[in-house]
Amino acid sequence: MMKNICVFLGSRSGIDAEHTIATKKLGALMAKNSLRLIYGGGRVGLMGILADSVLENKGEVIGVIPKSLFSKEVVHTGLTELHEVSSMHERKALMESLSEGFIALPGGFGTLDELCEIITWAQIGIHKKPVALLNNKGFFDHFMKFVNHSCTEGFIAPNDVSQLTFSEDPEVVIQSLIEKCSASH
Repeated sequence: MMKNICVFLGSRSGIDAEHTIATKKLGALMAKNSLRLIYGGGRVGLMGILADSVLENKGEVIGVIPKSLFSKEVVHTGLTELHEVSSMHERKALMESLSEGFIALPGGFGTLDELCEIITWAQIGIHKKPVALLNNKGFFDHFMKFVNHSCTEGFIAPNDVSQLTFSEDPEVVIQSLIEKCSASH
């Protein structure tokens, strides 16, 4: 049974308010489904919006943040639990070990780094946990075009692509992760 979902998302909110709306909806759905949020521990951008949404809806939030980002301006101090780690690599490893599935929301280089690493870890067998992209307003369309092109060119196996859930609907993303997690146990 899925209890913990790690979410990778921006430390900025972006320019379109629809990203904030989708992030708040995801947080409410996670809390409603008793899914604990595992995330990067920030209080800024979409990261803070998601954590606050889960907490406001009586859910639990576990943050994992490197010491280099641990300042009163960045770290979210109202979380259920906060882990301070020494590096970004240690952060990703701990978030992976605490989670049964992963969701990517809009973000920048950090979000893309986390998403690609967790997909790669699944590809090489480090974990067998489901991965989903919340494609709010087509945010990940270009990424998926790249993934599909890489598949067509023979660099990514079709089975690895088919393992990803890709949807604009937060409910579909959550339900897919729950179903895939149940099927693997």
